[in-house]
Amino acid sequence: MNKPWQVWVEKNQGDVGTENRVEFPDFFRQVAAVRDGNALAMLDGFSIIQLDGEDAETFLQGQLSGDIRAVTDGMASFSTYSTAKGRMLASFLIWKQQATYYLMVSSEICQAIAKRLSMFVMRSKVKVQVLDAEHFSIAGARGRQLQADIEQFFAVASPAPLTVLHGAAETAIALPEGGYLLKLAAHSALLPTLLAAEATAVSSAAWRIRDIDAGIVWVEQATQEQFVPQMANMELIGAVSFKKGCYPGQEIVARTQYLGKLKRRLFKARLSAFAAVGSKLFSPEVPEQSIGMVAAICPVAEDAYEALVVVQTVCWEKGVYLEPEYLTRLERLSLPYVTQDE
Repeated sequence: MNKPWQVWVEKNQGDVGTENRVEFPDFFRQVAAVRDGNALAMLDGFSIIQLDGEDAETFLQGQLSGDIRAVTDGMASFSTYSTAKGRMLASFLIWKQQATYYLMVSSEICQAIAKRLSMFVMRSKVKVQVLDAEHFSIAGARGRQLQADIEQFFAVASPAPLTVLHGAAETAIALPEGGYLLKLAAHSALLPTLLAAEATAVSSAAWRIRDIDAGIVWVEQATQEQFVPQMANMELIGAVSFKKGCYPGQEIVARTQYLGKLKRRLFKARLSAFAAVGSKLFSPEVPEQSIGMVAAICPVAEDAYEALVVVQTVCWEKGVYLEPEYLTRLERLSLPYVTQDE
């Protein structure tokens, strides 16, 4: 964490808590600010893998599910990285600046994914490295005033989702369903404006509600190799291309798309009890076995949580539960997009 952020964290009574992540007082106030206020988030739950070299585009095109050719200096994209069996190892937000690609990924799996990508570079002219967080920061900004400050800085107005804006020491990406993702160097000219704004200081954990509301799930250690991309609705957010060539798991992903209805899908749900990411779910529709898994979760009030869950679609009618004893029932909520099953 660089000095400007340290001062901001101290000013907002922040502290380093569990998993070495920054936490701020009044979590529910943070969640409310992300949804309806002015929120500035320090996204220390994410890291960035950088790829350089003249073969970087070709290499990524052969490794990831998205069409890397659609990633330009002005447009970002979501993508996934899978095993040969089509099970996701990681999900990314990818953007480009000149010949360099940046892959934002969950911090807890970042080093392992960078190492795995490096294993397949072989003779390609590509360099894979994890960026040192001492030299930059990842932030989230949402709310009328903060978004206006960002758009004034880049001299744009209401850019389309996934539009990438580049400055001398800063990059901003307009997010689906509102807000900006920011990569900021310590000397960024935009950083003082953001840190001085009248905004609620938000942790990476509280910012998660933005992605839950948007129906965007991030692969974490507990969910690696659990889902094919379509189970997590990845094709609905542009993370999967069915018009590109081969990549690990491509045959399984294509077969899932064209040869039948998916049994499992990503849904948004409300719970009255906490369940960790990776927790199994159950239903009387399919007794004595798990029918899904919690993929993301965020507290929103006392004894109230909202989550993204991957479950068998047919199970909602008879109920989806946290326990095999069917004690805590999940309430299905709406997503901002429509799946092919609806």
